Amino acid sequence: MVRETSVDVAVVGTGVLGLAVAVETARRAPGLRIAVIGPPGRAGAATAAAGAMLNCFGEVTRYTGWHPAAQAKFALARQALDQWPRWLEQLADDAGPPTGETTLRSYVPGTFVVLGAGAGAMAADNFAALCRAVEEHGEPHDVIDPADVPGLAPAPQARPLRAVHLHREGCVDARAVLAALEAAACRHRVRMVPDTVSEVLVSADTVRGVRLADGSTLGAGAVVLAAGSRSSELTADVLPPGAVPPLLHGAGSALLTRRTRPGGARQTIRTPNRAAGCGLHLLPLPGTERQYLGATNFITCWRPDGPVVGAAEILIRSARQEIDQALAGSQLTAWMWGARPVTLDGFPLIGPCPVAGLHFATGTYRDGFHCAPVIARHLAARLLGLGPADADWAWFTPCRAPIETMTVEQSLIETATHAAETAREHGLHLPFFLDDEPVATYVRDRARRLFDRLGHPVALPPEILLLAFILAAHGNDHPARWLADHLHAAHTHHAPAPGA
Repeated sequence: MVRETSVDVAVVGTGVLGLAVAVETARRAPGLRIAVIGPPGRAGAATAAAGAMLNCFGEVTRYTGWHPAAQAKFALARQALDQWPRWLEQLADDAGPPTGETTLRSYVPGTFVVLGAGAGAMAADNFAALCRAVEEHGEPHDVIDPADVPGLAPAPQARPLRAVHLHREGCVDARAVLAALEAAACRHRVRMVPDTVSEVLVSADTVRGVRLADGSTLGAGAVVLAAGSRSSELTADVLPPGAVPPLLHGAGSALLTRRTRPGGARQTIRTPNRAAGCGLHLLPLPGTERQYLGATNFITCWRPDGPVVGAAEILIRSARQEIDQALAGSQLTAWMWGARPVTLDGFPLIGPCPVAGLHFATGTYRDGFHCAPVIARHLAARLLGLGPADADWAWFTPCRAPIETMTVEQSLIETATHAAETAREHGLHLPFFLDDEPVATYVRDRARRLFDRLGHPVALPPEILLLAFILAAHGNDHPARWLADHLHAAHTHHAPAPGA
């Protein structure tokens, strides 16, 4: 049991963001008392199931340039891409041998993005957007013949049509990075508290600390919520209803394998992001023929209990057919599952909120690991009062109405397109006299009925609308009522004052 005591900064969450914020703050202010709180097992955490890819341009989609908030998010990813090599070296120095050396050896620069013959129009559009982005920003890359990608050996019907090599992207072993962050935290005298936070303590609109599951309290002058998709639960009684976009759960599965056949990828191989999901990817990890296969994606309003068989089947089949048929003979050494923190509008929650001393570092969806160096430096500067933040960060302020990057009608149309393309990718076969319009019409009608119920409709991102409020809600009215309640509260909270 932890005795009642106090620290200067309490970081809630032992994932990559929480640890990175703690280490960065401790580097800058060695005398500060910092604690990181969270169960060491990280069950269901996104970080523990990550590969992890270091992705910036590889994550570009047709939507990246649609709205200033999306452009700010892309700028954040570009900053992280610039910082990763030096950040990793500094982390290795902080961690010390042998942990730091292991982490450095796990870094494999270079990513091949391949567009397969079976890719839908959405994936093709995303690949085209990626190619435009690397040209516009002068990012080092090569457009290559897919036949020249080492380790790419898909089924004949899925042979890729195009490929681009991104020199500066790549992958690093997430488990090695976590171990290095823990070692660095200890060397910087950050206190690790192996417990679960049950409550954020607030009085007079100021954070006072946290209560732990064992009943003890830990006083703190500042609290950083980096607890992933659990962070919303901890602020439900602290912030007014509707003040902050709620967090959904982006459940994802991945596999660790060991090759039994010679050859295989020497750098990251991935597809562009697809309709309603992330890109399929294979990462080479340090050690004898170890590979990481990822990842599935299904967004829900309530945290699921664990992985499902259907998602596993899709992941294994897709990786074997689209990347390397020899994966069929690989040994499965670990099954990993976690829930990515996804905000209702798809944009992260980073920085302070109206409760003095309470900061957010969550809602990063698929970008948390890659963007950790930049987010950690930003949060450390905010905690230490080191000058104003760059204007782009204003988009990610936690206390905001949901950001809308398109109109409601566009959201309906795009969601229907995502649904039809996803159905085709996962095996939908229709008779010759039908195209996929029946699927699109069905989803569009369901989405329109949902919006008609909301009272204050908001143009949700298509993959969130499709996965969390149409597919996951099939036969279940709770997601629609939950969404209507939140949007009503958000409309009330963020409505302009009379006469404004």
